[in-house]
Amino acid sequence: MNSRRKVHGVLCRIAVAAAIALTASAVPLAGARADRPAKEIFGAASLPAVLPPRAIGFYSKGCLAGGVAISTDGPHWQAMRLSRNRRWGHPDLVALVERLAGDAAARDGWPGLLVGDLAQPRGGPMLSGHASHQVGLDADIWLTPMPNRTLSASEREDISAISMLKKDTLYVDDRIWTPAHARVLMRAASYPEVDRIFIHPGIKKKLCDTWTGDRSAMGKLRPYYGHHYHFHIRIKCPPGVSGCKSQAPPPQGAGCDSSLAWWFTEEPWAPARPEKADKPAPKKRAMRMADLPAACAEVVRAPAPASEAEVTFGSASFAGPVGAKSPATGNAAPAFGAVTLPARIPIPVPRPAN
Repeated sequence: MNSRRKVHGVLCRIAVAAAIALTASAVPLAGARADRPAKEIFGAASLPAVLPPRAIGFYSKGCLAGGVAISTDGPHWQAMRLSRNRRWGHPDLVALVERLAGDAAARDGWPGLLVGDLAQPRGGPMLSGHASHQVGLDADIWLTPMPNRTLSASEREDISAISMLKKDTLYVDDRIWTPAHARVLMRAASYPEVDRIFIHPGIKKKLCDTWTGDRSAMGKLRPYYGHHYHFHIRIKCPPGVSGCKSQAPPPQGAGCDSSLAWWFTEEPWAPARPEKADKPAPKKRAMRMADLPAACAEVVRAPAPASEAEVTFGSASFAGPVGAKSPATGNAAPAFGAVTLPARIPIPVPRPAN
């Protein structure tokens, strides 16, 4: 709780320092930019918006103000795929991931978290991969435990997470799965801030069949396509934040019922029915700025901090007087850089198509 207050206080001081210069330093949304796909705009942002922390919109249609980065390395975590620049989130999310890392190491026999994608610096639609992760309240955690050494930069780009499933089946491979996997998942679900956790149906079934501890949070573990290489934590909208739209709560109960059994029928895995031959399939339109909440335009225009260190959770620079320099002094780092497609890793897959 103290760390969360510290995060909010520091970021609010940054925002106050920048407010005077905001009008002069903001880059207006030109007509050409407004017409571009939103993923190109948000995907080009290299640093967050210097604004009070705020998740804006819905998990799959929004943006992030006042984002902070999780450190690339911590006592019990390492961030992966650094080139993607997706280790940003609302301060509440970053604090929760770090808390889970410490709790799992201390109590669950889990050596440490390999942290996958959180959000882009200013959230928003991504250039590839995720439909959600837009408001800084989603985090992917690998189901591969952290090794007992620091991974190199190249290893973080190249090594793959390990699937928990037997090849070509929907069932967990007991040669890979361990009780520690179950403990870290149930630990994450137990936190009151967590709204739900997406996991593969086979993993959900394994937990339903074998977990003998407290099952009160079992219902938060939601079966979905993919998610056998990693689990996806989604936290609730922070209290008192306007403009953040929550997801409907998970159904009551543990979810170890007919709703789970459905995933082990042919229906969810059957290819989608093709469109009628005389009706061409509509071309999917990329999300544009006009499709996002109006406040996201301010997030795009907002100045950036002077450096990444100033907004990296727990760093020495973050704890210091980061609001001393405002973007008006010319010390701010560029907010938007070149658009680079990130490396490919296993990501959630949609319903199979023809």
